[in-house]
Order: sequence, then structure tokens, then C-alpha cells
Amino acid sequence: MLKFIDDTQISVFGLDEIMADLYTEDKPANDETAEEIISRLEAAKNYVPSSDKPRREYIYILLKEYRNYIKSQTENKG
Repeated sequence: MLKFIDDTQISVFGLDEIMADLYTEDKPANDETAEEIISRLEAAKNYVPSSDKPRREYIYILLKEYRNYIKSQTENKG
């Protein structure tokens, strides 16, 4: 579930698996990885906005979620 700045929430199919795969691939939380997440989400038939402003916000939220995922995985290893 992704939560946006305006408190809108959307369900995203396969996001946890995508983040786990990217983490295993040692991908950093950056714009390139955000585009990879989006590509994989689209391949899994998730809706991803195509207009600029909503897409930028979507990327921001995805990167925030991925950074949180990396942090939680790093903390669990310790």
C-alpha cells in the first residue's frame, strides 16, 4: 500500500517482491532504480501515472518506500 502526501492510498501488486529483488540485486535508492520499479510495476499490470506531476510524486513515494525497505533490511541483519 502506497500512501501519498494528500493521504490517498493505493494498493500496488507485487511491490514487496520487487523491492526484495532490487535489494538482493544491491540496487541503490535513486532515480534509475525508481524507473526500474516503475517498469516492473507496469509489467505486473499496475497502473502508473504517465503525466509529469503525478509521475514525479509516484517516483518520490516509491523511493521513500524503497529507502525504508533498505533501512529495515539493514537493521534486521544487525
